[in-house]
Parts: sequence; structure tokens; C-alpha cells
Amino acid sequence: MDARFNEIFTHPENAFFKVVFPPDRVYHAQYMNATRADDYRYDVEEVRDKNDIVVYKGKVFFQGLPLCNFLRLEYGARRLGETAREANRFLREQVIADVSLITADGDTGPARVRLHYCDWVRAYQVEIWETLEPPAGRNHHYKVLDMMGARGSITRLRPFTEVLKNVKAVKQVRISFREGDTDEPFGYAINEANAARDNNYNRNHQVPNTQTPSSNQNTVEKQDYLIDFQRGWFLDAENTAPVRYLNAMMNDGDPERHAQNITDMRWLLQGELGGTLVFFHEVTVPPATTVDGNRLGSVEGTHRHIGSEELYYIVSGEGTAYMGEGDDPATDAFPTVTRTIFGIGPRACKELPVRQGHVIYTKSGGIHGIRNDGDQPLKFVAFLYHTR
Repeated sequence: MDARFNEIFTHPENAFFKVVFPPDRVYHAQYMNATRADDYRYDVEEVRDKNDIVVYKGKVFFQGLPLCNFLRLEYGARRLGETAREANRFLREQVIADVSLITADGDTGPARVRLHYCDWVRAYQVEIWETLEPPAGRNHHYKVLDMMGARGSITRLRPFTEVLKNVKAVKQVRISFREGDTDEPFGYAINEANAARDNNYNRNHQVPNTQTPSSNQNTVEKQDYLIDFQRGWFLDAENTAPVRYLNAMMNDGDPERHAQNITDMRWLLQGELGGTLVFFHEVTVPPATTVDGNRLGSVEGTHRHIGSEELYYIVSGEGTAYMGEGDDPATDAFPTVTRTIFGIGPRACKELPVRQGHVIYTKSGGIHGIRNDGDQPLKFVAFLYHTR
């Protein structure tokens, strides 16, 4: 790790805005596996995290000389612990990961590796080295040699050897987890079919494969986590085709449903996001329409969030938003109406006039929805994230 980070962190502007985390919290260089022997040093070049997964890549030095490139995985296993408990088992000393490395030339395909629990980082971890061979005429320190091997916490995966020769070229990592292959302390084998898994809980991405509203073709299932090492994105929302939804988040029988109630959502960022962020998108609720002489508003159905939070920022147009009664004391003076909550039923809500610059922020358990009765599109951007 570059020592200049220590100086940057003490700058007044960083102390005030908390722009830079303490470097060791990000890079963990002093907790890497081989640092138990003084002969080894790590140069961590990139770190990415998603949920309770952290992926590091960089270079290992041995006795002051470059030894090889490495990829390190850390996994807190909170979600896997939940699925294992559903099978009446507990996680023990090891979990298993299926890992794929993606470069501009393609995908290595999945390779399997074991992660070992480490008290220093309070997570399961493994380091995948480009090679386990020491430099010619030298030997690995016995403390490090003891960690090396096919099932060790320092290992080599043959499918990754060529790719790791240029670790900077690794653009993305796909990873999913399962519990270990033995039910400890009983010694029973846990086969592939019955293993508890954390494969991103069947997360999906929304992709504009067809302009047919609410088509299943636009839902692409994901069976793993995507870790992206790209450092930034410059996007034009107009270049992203919308996915269209008919009567989005509205129950059958809802009186506000109608055949022209089609909402457009441009899914700008999904798998690229780190941490617990799920998506960032732009939503256009169309103007009201007239059907059989009746003027009908366009609606994104009122719904409740459980275990996630979402923020709407209105960028253009005017309309009516709904929040659950009591969700925000600042809305107490606004009219109370009854709204049909998607999947739940009628609930008391506050009716709020919204326009450009207004924000609706909904925490877990909160209710929100939006309606456009006007003659112009109502557009907002939103991001959603899991709370844990």
C-alpha cells in the first residue's frame, strides 16, 4: 500500500468530509495470509466489495523481489449462514466458492476453491496465487508453506494461471458460495444437490430484450455475484432503452389499472454497483390518458419495502406521491387517503403533491407510490439498496 495514503487521510478536507477511509480498512495489507512471515509483502492494487464479499487483486513480494500476482477473496457468509440454518446446519471452518474471472478476452469459466475462516478479518478467506513456486534457489518460509496447497488458504487454480499473469486485465469476478462438503462435527457428506447456497438469492437484472410491456423476456436471472473492477462510468440515459411495465406493482382488480398504464424504466446501473446497492434507474410515468371518455391517471403502484430502502428524486413533471400514514411526521398535515398496497391490501396513506426537486425516501417497512394526472411525463430517478 502506498504510504502517501496516510498523509492524504490526515488532510483537513478529508477529515472533515470523510472522503477517504482509513487505508487499512480498505486494503487489509497487514492481514494478508503470507504476512505471518516477514519475508512477504503485498501490493494491493484494487479492492471491491459487494454485500459481505471483498475481492482484492495485486502482487506478492518475497524477500524484496516480485513473486507473483494474487487474487484474494473474503466472505462474511451472513446469507449463507441463513440458508444453512434452514437446513438445520451451521457453517464451520470452511465454505466453498465457484469463481470465474472475466477479461476483455472472455470468461475463464467457474473454478472451485475453499475459503477458510480467519479470526483476523472475521470472515472466510482464500488467496489464489499465480504460482506457489518460490524463486530459484530460495524456499518459502515454513509458516507460509504450511498454508499452501490445493485445500490451503494460499492456493493455485490451474484455470486462472494464465489470466493472473496480468492481474490488471481481470475486469470482473463472478462468484457464488455453498457450505462445506462435510456436516461437522458429525462427518456426514453434504452433496451438491442438498448443499445450502448463497447465489445472490436468485437476483435478476432487467434488460430491454423486447418492448412488450411486462414481458418475462426482459427478466434475466442471475445465479452469482458480479464484482466489477471498472473505476467509473459516464452514461447517457437516452442511450439505454427502457424496459416497459404494464400496471407496475398493482394488484388484479385495482380500479386504477388500465391498458394504457405503461411505465418506462431505464435500468442504468445494476450489477456494476458495489456494496448493498441493487440498482439505479430512471422512471417515466406517462401523462394521463382518456379511455372511453374517462380521464385516467398513470400510476406506479403503491408498494411496501421490506429489507430495502429506496430514494426517488423528481427531475421533471408534476404529480402525486403517496407515503404511508405516519412514515414521516412532516406529512401529517397532508390529506389522508386509502390506497391499495401491492400484495397487501388497503392502507392509509398521505397524498403529496410532487414536482422537480422533491425527494421521496422510503426505509424498510415504508410505503410509497406515484401518480401522474397531468399532461406531461413525470420523470424521476431512483436507487435501491438492501439494508443488510
